[in-house]
Amino acid sequence: MSLQFIRPDINIDFVGKRYFFIALSTAINIAAIVLLFTRGLNYGVDFAGGSVAQIEFTARTNGDAIRKALAPLDLGEVTVQDFGKAGQSFLARFQAVKNIGSLGSKLGAALDKAYGPNVAKVVRVESVGAKVGSDLRRKGFAAVILATIFMGVYIAIQFRHVSWSFGAGAVIALIHDVLVVMCALVIAQYQFDLTTLAAILTVIGYSVHDTIIVSDRIREDSTKRRREPIASIMNRAINETLSRTILTSGTAIVVLLSLLAFGGPILRPSAFTLLIGFITGTYSSIYIAGPVVLFWEGGSSRTRTGAGSSRAA
Repeated sequence: MSLQFIRPDINIDFVGKRYFFIALSTAINIAAIVLLFTRGLNYGVDFAGGSVAQIEFTARTNGDAIRKALAPLDLGEVTVQDFGKAGQSFLARFQAVKNIGSLGSKLGAALDKAYGPNVAKVVRVESVGAKVGSDLRRKGFAAVILATIFMGVYIAIQFRHVSWSFGAGAVIALIHDVLVVMCALVIAQYQFDLTTLAAILTVIGYSVHDTIIVSDRIREDSTKRRREPIASIMNRAINETLSRTILTSGTAIVVLLSLLAFGGPILRPSAFTLLIGFITGTYSSIYIAGPVVLFWEGGSSRTRTGAGSSRAA
């Protein structure tokens, strides 16, 4: 006898609770927008411009001591944060330096003078001009917007035989996912750089994939049960795909939790972004995309008598 993770005859009323979750999601999205404009993202060197140096120490120290040691170099405002092993590994950010080739040796000399030889080691130095950082930031956000729009267009075309409203539902669900992830990044203040942006694009792809699974089952059921209300068809489809959704998302989340705990400071921002994105992507496929379709179709009482039986390619 095979092991059933979720009973095949399960019937949770997801659609009936849509108003509560729409209100909850709206409140979270408004909070995300407010936080983005007030507190803002913690832009990395890729987007903000400037220079960053990773420094490791054999003895414990603190940010104030590091800033004092680097003061003679006239680097402008220096921001120091823990990076990895507390008290012994740091990231120092400051204004962009033109001659980056000799910056590492200058930093090393200043640290040796303050701490003594062989106590501090400059592991890496990166520098991005302000104009380049601004250009990368603009193109990065454009990539997110275009990916969201084209994913919605794809779903609208794919499910046009059922309803074009699936595309609108997908776009709104993706916007919701991106805003939730951005809100989490603002609150956690993880560095927002090119790797974090790549993680957001991955979240968009994952969310669309999950939405397609649910939408495809809705399309199949609407063909078989044309006289049933669309709300009933949608609820049945979500329940039928629930086991697959939980197992797929659950295994991915376990991996991301491992990366978040043991992946180190370099992987932590992207792992955190993917973790929040996968959770909210699964949520939005059930509680955001579906209710948008119901609203577009005129409510839960409308039946699928006009739905065609042909399938999209």
